[in-house]
Amino acid sequence: MNGSFATAIALAFHATMAGAEQIRIDMIERRVTPPPILSNMIAPPGDLGVAGARLALSEIAATGKFTGQEYVLHETVVPPGAPFLPAVEEVLDDGARLLVVKASAKELLQLADLPAAGDALIFNATAQDDRLRGGDCRANLLHTTPSLSMRADALSQFALKKQWTDLVLIKGPNPEDEAFAAALRASLEKFGMALKGEKAWAFDANMRRVASAEIPLFTQDLPEHDLLLVADERGDYGRYVAYNTWVPRPLAGSEGIVPQGWSGVVEQWGAAQLQGRFRDAAGREMRSEDFGAWAAVAAIGEAVTRSGARDVEGLRDYLLSDAFRLAGYLGTPLSFRNWNGQMRQPIPLVTERAVVGTAPLEGFLHERSELDTLGKDLPDSECMQFGATQ
Repeated sequence: MNGSFATAIALAFHATMAGAEQIRIDMIERRVTPPPILSNMIAPPGDLGVAGARLALSEIAATGKFTGQEYVLHETVVPPGAPFLPAVEEVLDDGARLLVVKASAKELLQLADLPAAGDALIFNATAQDDRLRGGDCRANLLHTTPSLSMRADALSQFALKKQWTDLVLIKGPNPEDEAFAAALRASLEKFGMALKGEKAWAFDANMRRVASAEIPLFTQDLPEHDLLLVADERGDYGRYVAYNTWVPRPLAGSEGIVPQGWSGVVEQWGAAQLQGRFRDAAGREMRSEDFGAWAAVAAIGEAVTRSGARDVEGLRDYLLSDAFRLAGYLGTPLSFRNWNGQMRQPIPLVTERAVVGTAPLEGFLHERSELDTLGKDLPDSECMQFGATQ
């Protein structure tokens, strides 16, 4: 390349960027004080979630250089104990209209219901509560993390495929444990199965010293089963159940075979390249929360590039249309359900070191999309905010 040609390219690039249209994306993170648990846990990364948004921003920014957009990521952290609504109201008053949020279901609904958020588009990157996709759905709230029912359905498909139909459950004492247990019960019923037995976790002591003595007795009276389901969403006691049960059986749920939105062990379909880029940027493995935020920002970039829309209403319409597809490195393009705003995505079933299956599994068919075998389908949806009828 000669010097004059290189100079011409540089000048053209500078002119393009000088006239670039700026598109603002806001990442809002509610920090919480981790709850006390029985075991000593490694603290979650301080950039959990936001690291995925940053990576996606860098990727769509590269495309924006050639299409005339300059993407800017604004990050807002609401500390533990600090009021949430005043912080997000300030962001909205400052002009934010595309929001990627890591917060609880309660706070997401408070945000979505703010008058100033009526013309905003909010992406839920981490909250898995089914009610956000059901009776408590909001038209301005989309979801890029799988629901509990999607995760549970992935596990049910795997159990049914393996013909592991005799199932029992150990449920933890926390609200999120009960929510996941409820999703598992409903999913088993959906696929024609049922629990043969269920027990509530009964210990409040550190199990590191007594697991080998107490857990065999605790599980001794469970009915004969093929698979032991564990609902322990905080990662509290489940690690001590493995290899300590009265009879040797595989575990699944929150421990053992775990249905996740994303995991560091996903490698196929170009995922290894995404994992490598994330590792280079964040210095750690990509987690489900990171993928949820990545998918939200990537979806915004894809919608801007493909639709030509710049307003929130136009972007939302495109995201919920049949035209939208996002390459999500999970083997099937991702899209949004137009009846509740949930992103359709395959669910990897993973152990600590490998993917053992990816739902929807072969043989689970659907008239519209096999991905809609995971989670609440349109006929069963309680969401009335999107107006979809087919």
